[in-house]
This record gives sequence, structure tokens and C-alpha cells, in this order.
Amino acid sequence: MLGGLQIFCIGVSWPDRTVPLPPGPRPAHKSSGSLPQGFSGLTHLLHWPLTPGDGGDLLASTSPQTSTYHLRSPAQTSYALGGYLEAILIARDHQGRPKAHGGDLFRAQLLGPDLKAGVPGDVTDLENGTYLLTLPLLWAGQAQVQVRLIHSSEAVRVLRGIWRDQWATVDFTGYFRGPTGYEETVTCNVNPLLIGEEEGTCHYRDEDSGELWFCARPPTLPCDSLVGHSSGRYWNVTTPHEEALLARNVTNKTLPQGIPPIWVAQENNRSLVLSPPQPCHPGIPAPRPSGFYHQNVWHSLSCSGRSFSTADSILGCLAGRVVHMMGDSTLRQWWEYLRDTVPALKPVDLHAMYHTGPLMAVDTARAIVLHWRAHGWPLRSLRTPVAALHSVVRELGGLAGGPYTVVVLSLGAHFTTFPPSIFVQRLAGVRAAVAALLAREPRTLVVIKLANTGYKSVYGSDWFTLQVNRLLRAAFADLRVAFVDAWEMTSSLALPDSIHPGRCVVRNEVDFLLSHVCPT
Repeated sequence: MLGGLQIFCIGVSWPDRTVPLPPGPRPAHKSSGSLPQGFSGLTHLLHWPLTPGDGGDLLASTSPQTSTYHLRSPAQTSYALGGYLEAILIARDHQGRPKAHGGDLFRAQLLGPDLKAGVPGDVTDLENGTYLLTLPLLWAGQAQVQVRLIHSSEAVRVLRGIWRDQWATVDFTGYFRGPTGYEETVTCNVNPLLIGEEEGTCHYRDEDSGELWFCARPPTLPCDSLVGHSSGRYWNVTTPHEEALLARNVTNKTLPQGIPPIWVAQENNRSLVLSPPQPCHPGIPAPRPSGFYHQNVWHSLSCSGRSFSTADSILGCLAGRVVHMMGDSTLRQWWEYLRDTVPALKPVDLHAMYHTGPLMAVDTARAIVLHWRAHGWPLRSLRTPVAALHSVVRELGGLAGGPYTVVVLSLGAHFTTFPPSIFVQRLAGVRAAVAALLAREPRTLVVIKLANTGYKSVYGSDWFTLQVNRLLRAAFADLRVAFVDAWEMTSSLALPDSIHPGRCVVRNEVDFLLSHVCPT
């Protein structure tokens, strides 16, 4: 036994074509572990218009330089606050020819640069080469439409093929240590047939989540001598033509301006669409869009979000609470923001690896404890002790919960290098553990941070992230949890996409979290 892991050595043989999935996890709490109806229907959840092959002709792919958009209706002198602006986008290839099919990933925004305002628009794929853009008018003053081609439909076809057909696009390194300190390193991954070893495999089963992890058997050391984990290699999974479809010169590019700036008039001396009066609480249906920025402040359209602009206001909200953050480095940014913003929150040196945790900060006078730790395998990281890689299910199972317990989960960024079935396995176990926690103590606040924009490659793309977020919402749809829509909060302003967004975005994400902790 290795820190809650059962270890086996198994022999495997290579199949002719496909690589089978590892056995699925056995949820820790079967009585509450069933997924919401339809969650297992990945084909429906992950629908995306099919794209015919391009025959290797790069010029036939969608071009950000020649694609155009225009107002659906004649331009007006001014527009009504609370209304919508609609536009038609026509996708064209690099020779200016209109496309006859959909499947492109466009992102539309309405921006108010002088007002530091922005909101994501809705892009409806009509699957005939045209797209309907719908942009809500949520502030008075000048507004400007901006449209970007994130990936052409031909690039999305590459991404979807890799996600469907490649069982992984990365591997990992396992470090085994003997009694004398002698070490051996091997390749590890989510599937025993991905590690390049036929003879034998070290097989690790997490007793809490039921998930499996595999390492090639070290030359001389036993399987239970695994002590370290780190990222391994990024695999080359694309052809030169596919690389050209995903190249920077055609990825995440702004289309030529198609609509002049518009003016939105005040209504009854109001310059903003107001947030709903209801306080923020778990279980509120998510509107689209979920909110917008004005003066760099996020205004929720689902509930009455609050601003926590001072250290004292944050301390007053968190007094007496224990916050458990579990997930990836984008959630670690929240922990870091609170640590850096509130001097009274003192970090405690747990002598752990900073990039994986556990990290802790406390204010003993106000009985505040903030925890963050990375989720377990698969995790792309520097070398870290295996014993520090606790599964989220294991951590949730050890919480009693209650009105002073806050749980924040961030899953997704490290699963884009595997087929969606691997992420579904993780969600099945985590959902079961969340359901069990809420059943034994309903007053526990559980918050799900959706994955944000950032990567634009075969290893992590916004297209992958969209699919991950669909699965996240579906997995927790019928549980009383709150969502922080980091996707929209990182795609609303005229800021460069980054997997680790800047302080403005992080501050607003944390404020929305605190609005659920302290709704009034």
C-alpha cells in the first residue's frame, strides 16, 4: 500500500489498433454517485458541427483576414440599454470564397474601452458558413464589436480527431527510490498501453476514487518504491499540414472591423443593466452571459454580487471559516491573491513543494484558514512527492463540512491532453464525493470554478476548454453548488488570453466567490 493506493504488477499485450480504457472508477459513495441524466451521453454534450476534409489545401481553411461581419439590421443613431445588437458573420477561406459549412470557433465581444467595459457575445453556428452574433447592450455609452477567430473549422477538426483518437498527447515521469537512495525513473500515464512497456506495469488504484494510474515497471526496484512524479514529454501528434492549421498566424486573430462603434442611450437615468436583487447562493441557474465588466468590475447577471475592495471587508467575510481550495494553478492564484491582498493572512511554511502544495495561510485572531493543494494524477508539474498528490475525492471524504466550511474546486486544465472519457471518470468520483458531503452537511458551501481561456495548441486549446466546461456543468447540474464562470470572466475584456489571468480578473473571480460566502 502506498498512501491509500493499492499496487499491482500486471502484464499487458499490445492490441492491433485501439488502446482500451483503464477500468472505470468505483465511486466512493455509490448511493449518491450516479451522474445526472444525460451526462453519459458524450456525443450530445460535446456536439460540434462536422467539418469535411480540406484535402491538404491550407488556402481552403477559414481565414481571419477575409471573413467578415455586418449588422443584421440597418444601423441606428443610438440603441436602447438592455437590448441586443445582432450581426451576421460570413466565414471565408484564404482566397475570399464563402465557406459552405460551420464548425469554426469564433469569439465575439462587445467592448467599451473608455469605460473599461466588456461582455461576451453569443455566437450561433448556422452550419452553412454563416454565424449569428448576439451581443447584449448592458451599459450606456460607446460600445464596439470585436470578433476573433480562435480556430478555423479545419483546425477544430484536427483537435477533435486528436481528442478522439489519441489516448494521450503527453506522458509523465515516475521516480522510484531504493533503501540506499538509488533511484530509477520510468514513464507513467493514465493507460498501461501508453508507457512503452509490454513486459510489466506497476498499477496504482486510488482507494478513495477508484481511479487508476500506471508506470512502467522499474528495472530493479519494486512497484511500491514510487516516491516522485513530474511532467514528462509532449508528444508530436500532428502532421506539418495540421501544424499549419494551428499556427499562430491563423489562430486567435481579430477579424477586420465590420461595424462602426455604436452608442447606447441611458434609460431613466440608468447607465447600467442592474444585477438581480437576489443574494448569491448555490443552485441559481446560470444566464448567458453570466455577467459583464464595467470600470473593471464584474457585474453578475445571476445574483447581486458584492465588491470586497479592502482587506477588512475580506477578513470580515472570511472570519471563522475554513476554505479548502483543490485543483490547478489557476485556483492557486485565488489563494495567492488573498495572501497578497490581506496582510493579516499569514502563510504557514508546510515545507511542501510550492507548485503542488499543500499551501496554507491563517489569521489566528479571526479563526481563518485558507488551504490550497493540487489535484492528483494526471498533473503536469515539476518533480513532487507522490505522497503529496492527494485525490480530490480523498480530501472531500475527510471533511465534516458545515456552515463555516467552504470548498472550491477547479478541474479541467490538466485533462485536455487526454480523451474526454478520462475527465468523465474524474468527474464521476468527484461528483459522488461532493454529493456525499452535501448530504451529510447541507450547509457546506461548494463552489466550482470553470476553466478559463488561455491555451491555443493541441495540448490545451480553448476548444478543449469549452468541452471540459460543458462536462463540468453537466456533472454538477443537479447539486446545490455555485459556479464561477471563469471562461466568461476571462473572455469579456480586451485583454490577452492567458492561462493565468491578471490581477483584475482574479480579483473579480475572488469577489464573486466571497459574494457566495457572504451574500449579504
